[in-house]
Amino acid sequence: MRGALRERFGGLPRSYWVLWGGTLINRLGTMVQPFFAFYLTGSRGLSLAQVGAVLTVFGAGAFFSQLLSGHLADRYGRRITLTGGMLATAVIMLVLAYSQNIAVIVACMFLLGVAMEIYRPASSALVGDIIPTKDRTRAFALLFWAVNLGFTGGVLTGGLLAESAILWLFWIDAVSCVVFGLLVWFLVPASQEAPRADVPGSFRDVARDRVMMVFVAITLAYAVVYHQSMITLPLAMRADGLDPTAYGIALAANGVVIVLVQPLVVNWLGKFDHSTVAAVGMAVVGLGFGLTMFVSSTAGYTATVVVWSIGEIVVTGVSAAIATNLAPPHLRGRYMGVYGFAFSLSNLISPVFGTWLLGIGQAVLWSTLAALSVVATVAQLWIAPAIRERTLVSVA
Repeated sequence: MRGALRERFGGLPRSYWVLWGGTLINRLGTMVQPFFAFYLTGSRGLSLAQVGAVLTVFGAGAFFSQLLSGHLADRYGRRITLTGGMLATAVIMLVLAYSQNIAVIVACMFLLGVAMEIYRPASSALVGDIIPTKDRTRAFALLFWAVNLGFTGGVLTGGLLAESAILWLFWIDAVSCVVFGLLVWFLVPASQEAPRADVPGSFRDVARDRVMMVFVAITLAYAVVYHQSMITLPLAMRADGLDPTAYGIALAANGVVIVLVQPLVVNWLGKFDHSTVAAVGMAVVGLGFGLTMFVSSTAGYTATVVVWSIGEIVVTGVSAAIATNLAPPHLRGRYMGVYGFAFSLSNLISPVFGTWLLGIGQAVLWSTLAALSVVATVAQLWIAPAIRERTLVSVA
């Protein structure tokens, strides 16, 4: 038992566990975002149309945060970018909590959208800086586990407080951001960061990397498929006569599978070729969504969620490791920013694309998502030799 634990969790530096622990604390405190609609309609009395507009503004801010963070992480450093983003999030969160004026609320929501996601590329670049290539899959997979473990606990606690003490959500969220930022600032040595300002580079260098840009396109296709779990899946279940509770049960299976399975496979996934593992994961995600066209009950939908959740576990750890391995050290922040931007872009594309397909028919929606996953799988295998070659360079 001790040997199995050491194999999965051992050998990673102290700095990584500071980042892991800070991420877990921050995700446990992530209570505001899932309950934005309750706050805006209940505490501030906004109409549904106003809520929609405000949430769109938040999304617009988040759309640019990945690229901004990538630039800042390379130019000024991972620690200062991550800590600055967390502290800014905490301040904006508290200003928003006590704002009464609609203009101030809109401005805070835009700034919050920018600040909340700044930590991601900086965090990923920091993992690339402090973790050797051979261990990056395991490191990213464990970090993904911490995110899901913390977020699950945060949402459950937030749900209990949202009705009677919603201001507590803002304070808990803000404090968790401050703790995360300060942990990284004081306990992660600056000497472990890659060189930044003294080495020239820009996003044009990333755009000229054909392998990276194909990989980003693959990531975008995967993200469009995955995001349907929060867009068209609940709509399809409602069309089958199922209530929101059924959707909650089905989606809860996703968190349960990740929390239980992720720690068991973190070390195993790293033993295989990254591109092959990512391709298999994308195929399993496509299978899960494709099977959805054959189900109509809560149990059936839950079973399909379990299938694509297993694929999600496989994809997530190796996908971030691939992007990190493709990046030169001085451009690692920008590379991870572009990688994260694929998910931000998907947030804009997925609602329109998914609802349009659903309007044609459920069979069209789920079969198209399965086909898109097959395309992503084939493309991932196509660029696999180039990724293997670049990974060997990263190891060297």
